[in-house]
Amino acid sequence: MEARTVLAHLREGRPLREDELRFFARGLASGDVTDAQAAAFAMGVCRGGMSEAETVALTRAMRDSGEVLHWDLPGPVLDKHSTGGLGDSTSLIVAPVLAAVGAYAPFLSGRGLGHTGGTLDKLEALEGLETTMSNERLKAIVADVGCAVVGASTEIAPADRRLYALRHATATVESPALITASILSKKLAAGAQALILDVKGGSGAFMKTRSEAKALAQLLVNTANAAGCATRALITDMNQPLAPAIGNAVELAEVLKVLRDPRPESRLCALSLALTGELLELAGVHATAESGARAALQALQSGAAAEKFGAMVHAMKGPAKLMETPERFLAAAPVTRNVRAERTGKVAAIDGVALGQVVAELGGQRLHPGDHIDPRVGLTDIVSLGTAVSAGETLAQVHAVRDDAADAAVAAVRAAIQIGPEAVTPPLIYARVNS
Repeated sequence: MEARTVLAHLREGRPLREDELRFFARGLASGDVTDAQAAAFAMGVCRGGMSEAETVALTRAMRDSGEVLHWDLPGPVLDKHSTGGLGDSTSLIVAPVLAAVGAYAPFLSGRGLGHTGGTLDKLEALEGLETTMSNERLKAIVADVGCAVVGASTEIAPADRRLYALRHATATVESPALITASILSKKLAAGAQALILDVKGGSGAFMKTRSEAKALAQLLVNTANAAGCATRALITDMNQPLAPAIGNAVELAEVLKVLRDPRPESRLCALSLALTGELLELAGVHATAESGARAALQALQSGAAAEKFGAMVHAMKGPAKLMETPERFLAAAPVTRNVRAERTGKVAAIDGVALGQVVAELGGQRLHPGDHIDPRVGLTDIVSLGTAVSAGETLAQVHAVRDDAADAAVAAVRAAIQIGPEAVTPPLIYARVNS
């Protein structure tokens, strides 16, 4: 078998067999498949799509291209994943909450992709913190603390590592089959017993409509369950940032607010509780998602989740006293600008992709693979949909390194936030998707 044969079958629209996909995944992991062939594969899948059976086979093949973790712990091993959005740092809340209620949460997370931020980039806003480690070190931290949010080691789904690195450069990020195989190959390799998925839909998500998000959610759930992991999904809104901040240090600051002073009415806190509740029910820890969410809130209000987060950060070589004085450890950008409304009305629409691009241009995201990220830059105090504003009121605040970059960002943010006479506020959660 040759990679060219697999690509020819893909080009001709033939269904790819499981042995062909396993061969290609092994070639991605070993380097026998070239970057050009990997890029051609990604484009072929993006343009032609894949059947559900092919997607399951590709996911399994990518999972099995490396090591699959096995756990021997006195509690359930649980996992969570979001398909990507703005101001979405729920993993950094859900993981310590799970640890605080007696579960174990080895979360293999990623970096920014496209216009969306990456969980690992946010954690690395803390100087010295290491998100790259061996599987042995990951297991030790999870056994001791109860949670760890880290990058997948080179032994975990190496086929996905190759393909993931090419998807942004080849404009194939939005492919449902590639999204599914990428997410689930790592999640399944992490060895969780149950998985909750947060599938975003809206202007700041890869799936722009509710129907697209539902289709992806169903594909993810069906694929994960077919591969042996109990999984469900929530379809959630991304027509506005989940938290009022976009950027690495500023989003981590929002996480610390929730951990230190939880406000269930905030969107970031509310979704974190809902996701945790669903996962605890799915794993059989609680009889209902509602009782699971109540236990999660208690873990936040008691300070137990904050203690777990602080212990996790310290175990990953971050600051030991983060939770006591977080302002000491989150560097601030030297230039700030307020974005002011030019007219009176209501916040009617927010272009999420445009806001993500603003943060990227400020230096808070990678425009090209290997780019350096400045954790200080970003946006804060972003208004919510439906908010009534008067001319001159603040719509957001820009955090930048240079004056010219700040001025450009102000103009771009103002253009991305539409003010009109009427506005509709979407629900936070649209639907639950089971197998």
